[in-house]
Amino acid sequence: MAAKAFREPLSRERVLAAAVVLADAEGIKALTMRRLAADLDVEAMSLYYHLPGKEALLDGVVETVVAEIHDAVGRLDTTKPDGDWRTRLRQRFLAAREVMLRHPWASGLLGSRRTIPAGLFAYYDGIVGTLVGAGFSYHLAHRALHAFGSLPLGFVQEIFSPASAGGSMEVDATEADLTAMAEALPYLTAMVAAEIHDVTDPTLGWCDSQVEFEFTLDLLLDGLERLRG
Repeated sequence: MAAKAFREPLSRERVLAAAVVLADAEGIKALTMRRLAADLDVEAMSLYYHLPGKEALLDGVVETVVAEIHDAVGRLDTTKPDGDWRTRLRQRFLAAREVMLRHPWASGLLGSRRTIPAGLFAYYDGIVGTLVGAGFSYHLAHRALHAFGSLPLGFVQEIFSPASAGGSMEVDATEADLTAMAEALPYLTAMVAAEIHDVTDPTLGWCDSQVEFEFTLDLLLDGLERLRG
């Protein structure tokens, strides 16, 4: 009798890892319990032993990405704890961005969840610890977190985008929209037309280019250094 092929036992971690792979390949909308079960070659009902439903699955996927950010930050050089605080935070935020760029759907999903992943508290605790260790008061560290917004997680939260307003993210369609609104909004139209990004510039949204991300980050870090006095 031929030996049965070995099948890796199903686990919550394995399910979530497969979910991230699927979302990376086809987008978060493709992630369903039925499709995920098919990719894992199991019955859909078997997934419910590990994740009770779609919302739990999405929460778990977010937790997985946050854990990946933790791992990326953990690989940074921490042998000089008394080094420049701006460099340390900058490296942390850019490491998080590298993770987000691997999972471009994650920034939108993170903002849609009703609960905060537990891992985020530890991540932000490290940011506050860096600031306080550099001489900032807890009051100023709190204000810094508000100023940073989503930067610590590696992306810039959009104020608005064509997609969120029911428009298109395609360049040709966007140019047509700009032409239509040029008379009513001349300055905004001119700015957006001048700032349409090159396709090679990594983005996690309409205006979230690498250059803009680093510009905003450096502006905030330099401003905080002045306030530290």
